[in-house]
Amino acid sequence: MPAIFQISEPGETRSKEACATGAVGIDLGTTNSLVAIVLGDGKPQALAVDEGSTLLPSVVHYRPGGGPGSVIVGAAARRLAADFPRDTIVSVKRFMGRSSADPETRRLSPYRFADGQSGVVRFVVGEGRLVNPVEVSAEILRALRSRAEERLGIPVKQAVITVPAYFDDAQRQATKEAGRLAGLEVLRLLNEPTAAALAYGLDKRSQGTFAVYDLGGGTFDISILKLVEGVFEVKAVGGDSALGGDDFDRALAEILLEGKERTPRLVREAIDAAKAAKEELTKNDRTVVLFHGGRREITRAQLEQVILPLVEKTAAPSKRALRDAGVPEGKGLDGVILVGGSTRVPLVRTVVRKLFGMEPLADIDPDEVVALGAAVQADLLTAESPQHDVLLLDVTPLSLGLETMGGLVEKLIVRNTTIPARATQEFTTFADAQTGMDIHVLQGERELVQDCRSLAKFTLGGIPPLPSGLARVAVTFQVDADGILSVTAREQLTGVSQAITVKPSHGLSDEEIERMLLSSIEHAEEDVQARLLIDNRVEAQRILKAAEKQLESNGDLLSAEERAQIEASMQELRDAAAGSDHHAIHERIERLDHVSADFAKRLMDRGIERALKGHAVAEFDRGEMSPHAKKAYEALQEKEKPEPSNAERG
Repeated sequence: MPAIFQISEPGETRSKEACATGAVGIDLGTTNSLVAIVLGDGKPQALAVDEGSTLLPSVVHYRPGGGPGSVIVGAAARRLAADFPRDTIVSVKRFMGRSSADPETRRLSPYRFADGQSGVVRFVVGEGRLVNPVEVSAEILRALRSRAEERLGIPVKQAVITVPAYFDDAQRQATKEAGRLAGLEVLRLLNEPTAAALAYGLDKRSQGTFAVYDLGGGTFDISILKLVEGVFEVKAVGGDSALGGDDFDRALAEILLEGKERTPRLVREAIDAAKAAKEELTKNDRTVVLFHGGRREITRAQLEQVILPLVEKTAAPSKRALRDAGVPEGKGLDGVILVGGSTRVPLVRTVVRKLFGMEPLADIDPDEVVALGAAVQADLLTAESPQHDVLLLDVTPLSLGLETMGGLVEKLIVRNTTIPARATQEFTTFADAQTGMDIHVLQGERELVQDCRSLAKFTLGGIPPLPSGLARVAVTFQVDADGILSVTAREQLTGVSQAITVKPSHGLSDEEIERMLLSSIEHAEEDVQARLLIDNRVEAQRILKAAEKQLESNGDLLSAEERAQIEASMQELRDAAAGSDHHAIHERIERLDHVSADFAKRLMDRGIERALKGHAVAEFDRGEMSPHAKKAYEALQEKEKPEPSNAERG
């Protein structure tokens, strides 16, 4: 089912006082962050929060001491970055949910990282102070909150915060925690492309199918949305959680740093100079870069040469999103919406034009559009009479499942499922008297556990020690409106349960989501064959185990010749299961079923006889039989029915 949000005609205009709910929309960006609110005229407006600008640079500087005034946020902090590169955190969003061992955390980075076993990135700033990306992000949110309160003259307590559509559970959890530390109630985590489409949809009231191409400072998202009579459907999402304008700056900085010793200060100066040059070359064909005591002319052609491979990396997820949405490449789109400051780069617009076969839309400021959409959603969630009637749902970017016997992945919630989403599936025990079950939660599109990403593990204990296959464990996956996953396992007989909210220790690494999706396509046939092999091996193991058990306890029902036939067929199945031909295993399973068919009938007769021993038929008529005996009697009646004639078979 696609994601849907309904847009209706706006109601009566409210005064500014009437709309002052204290709920804002926040775009927590890699390069810049913004805060917006819906005012009395029903239109969202970004607030000027930093030196007269609506853009608050996402930069935090830490002074030694840690007292009042020791934390500086915004443009003032950015001006200190070159002189204090290790105490000034820039583009912290790139580190959200990441592991300290991730190469992305240290690539062209001047920061000091604390060693430790937690796996979470920790920066050493000031005089040995340790801060993590959540705490740094909280400082940015805290600054937005306090400056918005100054502008509005009212307390700001609630917010809708936007995140890249491809942020995974760890990154979403980190963003939500940052909001909590900043003193905000996070009403909703809203996907950035969806927020932009919401802002455009309210203004345009167009109909058709649109692509939202969102290239910011640190992330790329693509969403395909369909608008019909005021109803937006999110058809598909895609992207790269580690691709953006920062990478353009780093690519150009590499040229400036060639042949120079890379001190933290010089690296920061090179990145800042590259960023300034990139912005200048957006408007002009050439610019002069002042760096390391020298002057160097950089042309737009030189910039485009170094960033072209990065811009072209947006093509693969865009094409896949079009396929997922059932939209032919170059056809079927009515518009392409540009979001993010990096879409101002002329080469990006050229690639977008070529990729989608049309001129993109950019008449709403691409830096502000996400915050404006978040403000509309905040207004909807808090106002007594919201300006717009909007039902907003998104989709999951990757499939979610769990590990089953043989290292297979059973998908419970598939990619591009509308959220909030809930799915329940029953599983059973594999061994006799098994009293526990390991629940291993996974994310990805491949069929084998080894090819997917592990999210969490926990054990459900207290399962009754029943024969294999009799216990029933219901596993429920629930993804909330923020895209955060909760998993519950419940044993049906005893009611014992165990639950977990998935909070992985780190997020997906650079290009990992892209690689996971591409590999699922490239290895589709190979994965199917591997799954069939494992499925048949597991089934063979189950059948052999059951056969061995019955031969041991009921072997007296067989003649020596019959037993020898069954044992020979069992050995053939063992030999086939040791090989890699799933067809051969399946054939041997069918052969064993055929050879042991008479034995199975005798086992059934013995079971019925034992169940009915000591019971009279009259007990059945009076309804006095135990449930077990009643089922046995009914099975006996069914067994003794005469075979239908050819005429009756019809």
